[in-house]
Amino acid sequence: MKTDLEIAQETKALNIQTIAEKLHIPEKELYLYGKDKAKVNLNYLSGLSEKRSHLILVTGISPTKAGEGKSTVTIGLADGLNAQGKKAMACLREPSMGPVFGLKGGATGGGYSQVIPMESINLHFTGDMHAITAANNLIAAMLDNSIYQGNPLNIDPEKVVWKRCLDMNDRTLREITIAQNKKVNGVERTDHFVITVASEIMAILCLATSLSDLQDRIGRCVLAYTMDGQPITVKQIQADGAATLLLKEALMPNLVQTLEGTPVFVHGGPFANIAHGCNSIVATKAALKLSDYVITEAGFGADLGAEKFLDIKCRMGNLKPSATVIVATIRALKFHGGAKVDQLEKEDLEALKKGVANLERHVKNLKNFGLPVVIANNRFASDTEAELEFLKIWTKEKNYPFALSEGWAKGSKGMQALVEQVLLALKQENRFKPIYEVSQSIEEKIETIAKKIYQAKSVIYSKQAQAAIQKMKENGWDQLAICMAKTPLSFSDDASLIGAPTGFDLHVQDILVSSGAGFLVVLTGSVMTMPGLPKEPAANRMGVDESGKSFGIF
Repeated sequence: MKTDLEIAQETKALNIQTIAEKLHIPEKELYLYGKDKAKVNLNYLSGLSEKRSHLILVTGISPTKAGEGKSTVTIGLADGLNAQGKKAMACLREPSMGPVFGLKGGATGGGYSQVIPMESINLHFTGDMHAITAANNLIAAMLDNSIYQGNPLNIDPEKVVWKRCLDMNDRTLREITIAQNKKVNGVERTDHFVITVASEIMAILCLATSLSDLQDRIGRCVLAYTMDGQPITVKQIQADGAATLLLKEALMPNLVQTLEGTPVFVHGGPFANIAHGCNSIVATKAALKLSDYVITEAGFGADLGAEKFLDIKCRMGNLKPSATVIVATIRALKFHGGAKVDQLEKEDLEALKKGVANLERHVKNLKNFGLPVVIANNRFASDTEAELEFLKIWTKEKNYPFALSEGWAKGSKGMQALVEQVLLALKQENRFKPIYEVSQSIEEKIETIAKKIYQAKSVIYSKQAQAAIQKMKENGWDQLAICMAKTPLSFSDDASLIGAPTGFDLHVQDILVSSGAGFLVVLTGSVMTMPGLPKEPAANRMGVDESGKSFGIF
């Protein structure tokens, strides 16, 4: 069986100008990065007329650590629609190199439902991740320089909240000491890094609608507090202009293609467990102007990525999704029914029967947003006929639209059943509405998510979180949206509570302001903002042969 990388390497890509022609984008509006990828002029995209297109969100059940293939389904669905003569494109997030070299791998789909150039997208691509990292760390350097150069803003070095970032899983950076030993190095203090995709600059890039909006948002970011507790922003240290300069090209969407030549925007890449988990508003809104059907995805399960897509991205971008597709794999359902991780490829109907409770919870949550829902089973080779038959019967008894998704093995031909169900869903009643209003109190917003989405009994706030809430209210940040940071493996903040738990307490440890992004980050349980590598990283198996051909990327 060929690997994803081998399939991608054997596919002859069309010139990116040919892909642009399918969207009627003139070649002069492209910024070429070789033959197979390009950025599209932001001024051109903003000048396009609005049209009534369908926005379809692909989300999933609570996943296993390996992921369940939402990107594969997203890509396959776009290919499947185009195979029927529809005008469709996909919008994906850019992969972080942390998971690429860690455990999950890249984010370009798999098998015969992939975007290419797969190697480039999963590694350096067009440099967006590097630009975000550089902009973030420039701000950090200018902040520390201001403190060192006489501290004219009276910043308290113990109250610096802006963190440096790196697009790599590196647990050693979770707690460090900077400016050690000599006064010429700056003011010594303990600090830590976050992974780039969890940074506020990443969130801002994905939520900004123009260069001026980008600079305004960066300028509002809170970096530290003064000796008397007043917030200090990027604008006050005069770093907003330079940071925007570094991000000028990064704000332009990246145009690539699927194996079957479907246009795809791959732009922005925030994690969904510690950030808001959606691709950029710029790319999504541009795609809605350029095509009739736009398929996008949101990270991890629907309790994280989809909730944030619907409550944060759609609210800020004035977007109205037409339908949702929830990806459910047999292996993840068995996992949530109690099957051991090393036994997921073995038939286990009892675990499957228990595990569908997780799927049903996600379906009901999405319906609470007023949206039509289609269940897609991303088929794996290990799925047995008995297991598939059980899922078909169960969804039929519940009256849930259902289809097999076989894009990995068959490309667009394996997606036609799902295409038909999605087209039917687009005709259903749509009463989309976010589940909370930003005008509600911080506690009301958090508890609405905790109780309506997670089914928690109550929310318990640490003393640190209680103090943070008070600080948010004093500074007028209580009217911001909520971005929950939580384990993706459970509805709760405890990864071991699998399935569809109820009656648990959600523990809020701290709350951080991302005033430029426009939300409060609510840290629950023991969630980490800098992941670590597993015992055997995927990087162990990667390399380049004598001819320059890559291997080991997945």
